[in-house]
Amino acid sequence: MNTLQAQTQLIVRQRIRLMVNQYEVRGAQPDGSEGELYAFAQQKRMAFREEVTLYTDDTKREPVLGFKARQVIDLGATYDIVDAGGSPIGSFRKDFAKSLLRSTWHVEQPGLGTATGTERNMTVAILRRLVEAAWLPYHFDFLIDGQPAFSVEKKWGLRDRYVVNIQDPRLDRRLVTAMSIGLDALQER
Repeated sequence: MNTLQAQTQLIVRQRIRLMVNQYEVRGAQPDGSEGELYAFAQQKRMAFREEVTLYTDDTKREPVLGFKARQVIDLGATYDIVDAGGSPIGSFRKDFAKSLLRSTWHVEQPGLGTATGTERNMTVAILRRLVEAAWLPYHFDFLIDGQPAFSVEKKWGLRDRYVVNIQDPRLDRRLVTAMSIGLDALQER
């Protein structure tokens, strides 16, 4: 995970599976191509309480972190992010009221504060709500005290693929990784 913390760009790609959502988190090469695998994530579909576990790879033998909803059913649920040993490292939550027109999320890192991310393009945000087209791209910019912290950009395509750019070197990349996967896994809720 030490090399993960050095990354300024990550690529998150969803795998197509019938009963689960699966994701690969990779570093980006200088040319923008996918590099080293940092984590493999799996979310059960239609789970009673949302939970995602990230592992070192798709053998799922060694967990590295995870996130889980505090409440069973809540439109503005908070998701606690924990390391492999279960120790808390932060949280994220959707701002339900602000998300009616343009989705807004908050990521909290102890000692750093809250990064607030909002969909950049209002037109795309409204269009996504009207046509419910999961293939439409979107872009979230997360700010801490008005300064860029990180961004998550969903690329065009049938398979979900995200480019994550991290501007604030103080950010724990595990939190950024969890939020990036959370955007795909939880955005439509």
